[in-house]
Amino acid sequence: MNQKKSFPWSSAGRSHVGMVRAINEDACLVLPERGLWAVADGMGGHEAGDIASQMVIETLQQIEPPTSWSGFLQTVRSSLHDVNQRLREESAQRYHHRTIGSTVVVLIAYETQCACLWVGDSRIYRLRDGQLQQLTRDHSHVQELVDQGLIAPKDAHRHPLANVITRAVGSADELQIDEVVHPLQAGDLFLLCSDGLNKTVDDEEIARLLAHSDHNCQEAVKAFIHLALMRDANDNVTTVVVNIGEPVEDDPDDESDSDTLVNPIPPNWYLQ
Repeated sequence: MNQKKSFPWSSAGRSHVGMVRAINEDACLVLPERGLWAVADGMGGHEAGDIASQMVIETLQQIEPPTSWSGFLQTVRSSLHDVNQRLREESAQRYHHRTIGSTVVVLIAYETQCACLWVGDSRIYRLRDGQLQQLTRDHSHVQELVDQGLIAPKDAHRHPLANVITRAVGSADELQIDEVVHPLQAGDLFLLCSDGLNKTVDDEEIARLLAHSDHNCQEAVKAFIHLALMRDANDNVTTVVVNIGEPVEDDPDDESDSDTLVNPIPPNWYLQ
């Protein structure tokens, strides 16, 4: 009898308007029962940016619980392409073809692997065995300058063009999505965030806060938001933290579990 392994996970997310802006153009999605998490950061002005990020999140929220890895990946891709087209139509009909769009990072998990899909400069980090790794690469002007050796990574967030992104959902007719696939490991901690966090909290601090969270996603999210606000965050700040637990064996003879994800460790916790 072949048994397949699955990893249980717990998660929490929160979005905050920050200390300066009047409107929150960020949005996040926390669906541990489907193995689906996302952060979106809108662009295009107060009303338009808010609409763009919400459209991205609402589209992803409609994805059905997965039944296969390949199907899950393709559904996420298709959903992002679909909302890109709808944002282009929204721009033409209501905003005189002014660009409205949103960054997005998506983390999906199914059985023993996960994938990161992203457009723009929101990020996904992973803390594994005490080592922090940024799994996404910013689609931004300053990232291109860093890649060319023209500025140091530590100076990127202070550059005058730090807010210029080179890709966004809704910014072009053809959407380019980057993605990477990784195996899951018990004890992995993932952080999804908008740039309002990583421009306020550096990578060393991110690693330290995740390491000291004792795998409590709620406390980690609260700590990130609190630290950003203590530093007078001048942008919206959004964080989602996902904890990967010890793998369990799925019983193929148990019909109640054969086509569903393992339940999250504690109930989901989410603040908007």
